[in-house]
Amino acid sequence: MDSNPSSDTDASTAGGAGTGPDVPFLTGRTALVTGAASGIGRSCALALAAAGAHVLVVDRAAAATRATAEEIGGTACVVDLADPDAVDALPADADVVVNNAGLQHVAPLHEFPPDTFALLLRVMVEAPFRILRRTLPHMYAHGWGRVVNISSVHGLRASPYKAAYVTAKHALEGLSKVTALEGAPHGVTSNCVNPAFVRTPLAEEQIADQARAHGMPAEDVVRRVMLERPAIKRLIEPEEVARAVLWLCGPHTGYLTGASLPLDGGWTAH
Repeated sequence: MDSNPSSDTDASTAGGAGTGPDVPFLTGRTALVTGAASGIGRSCALALAAAGAHVLVVDRAAAATRATAEEIGGTACVVDLADPDAVDALPADADVVVNNAGLQHVAPLHEFPPDTFALLLRVMVEAPFRILRRTLPHMYAHGWGRVVNISSVHGLRASPYKAAYVTAKHALEGLSKVTALEGAPHGVTSNCVNPAFVRTPLAEEQIADQARAHGMPAEDVVRRVMLERPAIKRLIEPEEVARAVLWLCGPHTGYLTGASLPLDGGWTAH
């Protein structure tokens, strides 16, 4: 068995973080979470802060970003991820990066607005790339880092009317795997979490969009469209996704990298 001394068997002792059974395992770490003012991102920010991390709360919703940062003792970074210059000005000293921010547009491919397609890829692919390009040198220098990309079941499967979202999530999967391969010699892991439909403001928007696209009431969208393919017939709660993210940043996942973790209720088991 390889006993490489640089292998990460206990994240609480790598790279200068706090130690001891009563010290939260991310004490001394800085975590950057995008889309952190609501939904999955906010739940991730709260979970990482509870585990001891100082959280950089990144979102374009100024009031909610500042309120979340104040609640957890973090730092508010009011940034529009569609602005490359603003993304490049984000702090570079993150030990943990959670690329979560996303948006959705539902339309048939032949009617899909090219500007909207480009916007989704800019926020959901280019911004994560730019963030990692800035933060990986810090992680490499300290011999430890965790990258968690909030992908989707749509990073593994396609659905109609979601050309930009499905394309962006598949691209994020590829970026995550390249990060895993390049980061491995430096103690940095990179993984995706792939939820099905989560109970978030974005999901509420999707329900309305799908209702229009399919010509059915919103309650039927949840039952007949969103919950058609999962075996578990309920929406996922944001806190469930956050727990998976926290686990991937924990002390016993240093050998897990380049993976995609389906939280899809059995969707991809078909």
